[in-house]
Amino acid sequence: MRLAPLAAVLLAAALCLPAAGAQTLAVGGDDTIEKVLAAQKGKRVTVKLGPGDELTGVVKLVTPQVVHLGEIAGRELFDAVVDTRRVVAVLVRTK
Repeated sequence: MRLAPLAAVLLAAALCLPAAGAQTLAVGGDDTIEKVLAAQKGKRVTVKLGPGDELTGVVKLVTPQVVHLGEIAGRELFDAVVDTRRVVAVLVRTK
């Protein structure tokens, strides 16, 4: 049996697939932190709250006042509610 050609084809196919967890990020001219977070609902993001202060989790709900993050990294049994006015940046893994 010749598995080498099959392995080469499988490896090439795997390299062409998008990275696991990779997302797209599109920002419009009138976007706000709230709109960017709402567009990422159900996806994992990191919200930066200040120097050295950030949370990574899955966006569950976004309102004009708060964002609800679930499955907090390092604290998987916890959720967080963050004041959207305190969010200075939204980081989204794209690659």
